[in-house]
Amino acid sequence: MDKSIDISIVIVNWNTKELLLKCIESIKKEKSIYQKEIIVVDNDSSDNSPQVIIDHHPDVHLIRNKANLGFAKANNIGITVSKGSYLCLINSDVEVLDDCLYKLYEFIDSNPQIGIVGPKIFYPDMRDHDSCRNYPTLWNNFCEAIALNKIFSYSKTFSGEHMEYFHHDKTLKTDSLVGCFLMIRRAALNQIGLFDEQFFIFAEELDLCHRIKKSGWDVVFFPEAAIIHHHGASTSKDPLRFSIEQIISKIKYWKKHHGRLVVMTFLLILIMHHGIRLVSESILYFFKPSEKVQIIQRLSKNYLCLKYILSGKYNGNRASMA
Repeated sequence: MDKSIDISIVIVNWNTKELLLKCIESIKKEKSIYQKEIIVVDNDSSDNSPQVIIDHHPDVHLIRNKANLGFAKANNIGITVSKGSYLCLINSDVEVLDDCLYKLYEFIDSNPQIGIVGPKIFYPDMRDHDSCRNYPTLWNNFCEAIALNKIFSYSKTFSGEHMEYFHHDKTLKTDSLVGCFLMIRRAALNQIGLFDEQFFIFAEELDLCHRIKKSGWDVVFFPEAAIIHHHGASTSKDPLRFSIEQIISKIKYWKKHHGRLVVMTFLLILIMHHGIRLVSESILYFFKPSEKVQIIQRLSKNYLCLKYILSGKYNGNRASMA
């Protein structure tokens, strides 16, 4: 650690060249007294992202991986070479607003019990993006499977992992935060260790928040700082593939933190979740002809997820798709 660096910003990139440039520019616009470094870890992009960084931002520390190593491992690579007292992990599809970094830095630095803090998140049209998460439980996954979280959308009892009942208008200790933007105290990370690299993408931030809280640190949402998230800039390039990746990561998380019986029950709920949606989308196909393209996409997604779960491939030692 270098005491002259206050914040180390680590950005993992995979084929999001234009958004990556916007992200870096939004960070550099912020004027404040603290010292920061920007580290970009590129996961073997094919869109000329590394060269664009070299040409436009030569002061950025660029690390070029020879393959797509996944989100968790790429972040770990950036964290390992970083020097700051605080780490700020930012997705390449994020724009930082109105002194966000400074506000988060001041907040976490004056509250020594906080291990991770996250800002308010907006979609590009400035609609609220839910930032806080409940830990996944059998009950809240069951509520999502049978859509109780949609029927009673503002009920805490029937909420899924997404805290739709929370208006994101006040500072709150929470279970987990959306991983597109996290500020982490290095002392907390030194205590619990880096991201678990068995998570190729998805659930790595949930696992990290879980371990942080278990070690006695607070995970806090701080709405006075804000960002814009261009959601799914990388995953939208191959949505079916990343739907399977999400299933893989969910199962890995449950296996890591729960016993066999609980995991088996979770798998049954997961099968129910996708099975119900296959049936409901099949019915909609005949009654909403104007939405056939979108319905077919959703049918394909749920069919592939259900097929993967029933195949039992997650029990093997297969590598995650790269």
